[in-house]
Amino acid sequence: MTATTASTTSPIVLEPLDARGREIVFTHARTVNTFADVPVSDEQLRDIWELTRFTPTMANTQPMRVVFVRTPEGKDRLVEHMAEGNRAKTASAPVTAIVAYDQNWHEEIPNVFPIRPEMKDYFASDEAARHGAGNFSAALQAGAFILAVRAAGLAAGPMAGYDKDAIDAAFFPEGDWTTLMVVNIGHPGDGAWFDRLPRVDVDKAVAWA
Repeated sequence: MTATTASTTSPIVLEPLDARGREIVFTHARTVNTFADVPVSDEQLRDIWELTRFTPTMANTQPMRVVFVRTPEGKDRLVEHMAEGNRAKTASAPVTAIVAYDQNWHEEIPNVFPIRPEMKDYFASDEAARHGAGNFSAALQAGAFILAVRAAGLAAGPMAGYDKDAIDAAFFPEGDWTTLMVVNIGHPGDGAWFDRLPRVDVDKAVAWA
């Protein structure tokens, strides 16, 4: 009989985010609609990206891209393509991020997933598979981007009201990138938040199996 010994390896215990961290990122965070006249630094924007790029994606492919718009010229180009109700707050935000999807994300596969470089050729040959996988992963990153803004000590105002094709033509004329979401970023101004709206009850949203 061969004797066996139990593993003595200790389990990895992950540390939960403390109560204040949960408030900042989740429970107290709100979509902001007005902004204080306080600048957002390059370092803060880099911090947002440094957090976002660690989002899990299919095969580490990271197809999301971002353009931080904050010059007067850039804002003028963007604001004209926003829905009427989004123009004033976009113009007043210190920074507006155009969160985009790189439709040629597969070109990076040899760099970001070097154990399977041949996947680049597969996705190059199958457009439906490429955009299905890419849009899914970019959407994961876009959600994390909002949380990263909050984690960096700033407020996020994500918006869906805009002319996507016009923004793509103005900012991505080469056609590789396409707009997923527009997010105003800054410090909250006066009357920044609407009243908190209800959340779906846990009994309606969670099942156990």
